[in-house]
Amino acid sequence: MCAEHRSLTLTVVLLLLSGVLCQWKVVYPQLSICAVKNSSVVIQCSFYYPEDQVIRVMWGHVMYHIFNGPFLYDSELGNKSSRFEYVGNKIRNCSLKIHRVEYKDSGEYAFRFETRTKGGKWTGKEGPKLEIVYLRAVVAKTNGNKTMKEGDSVNLTCINSCDGGNFSSAFTWFKNGEPINEGPVFYLRNISSTNSGNYTCSLTTHKETTSGVINIDVEYGPKNTSGSVRPSTEVDAGSNITLACSSHANPSVENYTWFKIVGDDDIKKVGNKTELHMREVFPGQYFCTATNKHGSQNSSTVTLKVKVSIPHSTFTRDAFIVAAVTVLVIVTIVVVIRRFNKKRTRAPETYCEEEIQSATYINWPMSDNSKSHEGNMCEETTIGVIYAAVDFNTKGKSNMQQQQMDSNYDDEGVIYSTVCRDQILKTS
Repeated sequence: MCAEHRSLTLTVVLLLLSGVLCQWKVVYPQLSICAVKNSSVVIQCSFYYPEDQVIRVMWGHVMYHIFNGPFLYDSELGNKSSRFEYVGNKIRNCSLKIHRVEYKDSGEYAFRFETRTKGGKWTGKEGPKLEIVYLRAVVAKTNGNKTMKEGDSVNLTCINSCDGGNFSSAFTWFKNGEPINEGPVFYLRNISSTNSGNYTCSLTTHKETTSGVINIDVEYGPKNTSGSVRPSTEVDAGSNITLACSSHANPSVENYTWFKIVGDDDIKKVGNKTELHMREVFPGQYFCTATNKHGSQNSSTVTLKVKVSIPHSTFTRDAFIVAAVTVLVIVTIVVVIRRFNKKRTRAPETYCEEEIQSATYINWPMSDNSKSHEGNMCEETTIGVIYAAVDFNTKGKSNMQQQQMDSNYDDEGVIYSTVCRDQILKTS
């Protein structure tokens, strides 16, 4: 009987001790907590103890000693930092609020309290772990090569380092700061040079929380290759010209080459620089080729022409002489024409052949009344002049014969002629 009694007494004592010990505890409802940088987060906490008065509450961080401090918050010393605020009490609630969360705030936290009873101290071990959201963007190529070139396919993935607890992630993708896609993965198919740029991802609900930058640099062969000529494609003989070749490529063009077309299917290399300087111009058609590790491209042809130049001083002198002679000729012609017209206006001219040296001219005016005479040999005029010539043919005659002709006016050698010329005004 005594043995049984002793066993029962020991059991009751153990039960009583167990009940007392169970009254000292700290409970953390959420052991994994995610927070966004610069946001505020509350670490929920409850604590239990025997009937006594709590005189001191503290919060510790793994960065410090959880049991002996220093503490992030200590009711006896006040807040170590204004970012840590005790929002509980000294009865049951022991919650802590952290303002403007920083990355250094991540880690394990623990609550500790003390009662008035001597030796009444308790620390809630294995406290909640706080993680600050950190986004990481990664890129993966379908062909596995590191170099990205036109035609490849690329997958961009946004990874959240803090997916624990009740935290849910929704992502937005940006290119050069502009939103372009939603979701954790962004697929790029058959990429080209237009896909080059800086890519980031962020939380849709907290766009200020962004990942690091992924730079996509799409490589391609030369494009838009063109040739140009300075100062002009047509220059004077002896002038200097420059042929310039340009192209877009990634990586940059490694080599430029200039060619001249010398036949229907034949070309001649004339230079291997982006600019070809020519002190002597050889007319013809030229083109350039741009090359990098992804390929090459030819430019369109440019045609050079050489024109014959005239020295400036000689040209100016000759031009002045020609101009002066031309003006002189024109002035002379004008003066002659004006004089000719003036003479014709003042007095009609009569042209008569004078085959002999001795001739007598008689002229008289004709009035309008002469129109009715039967002997009138002229057309109707208002005022006209009739010229009569008496020709004495003395050619081949001796002096004696000439004297006989002077005494005889009826000689057959006398020729009478009447000429009617130059009507001044014709009657209507």
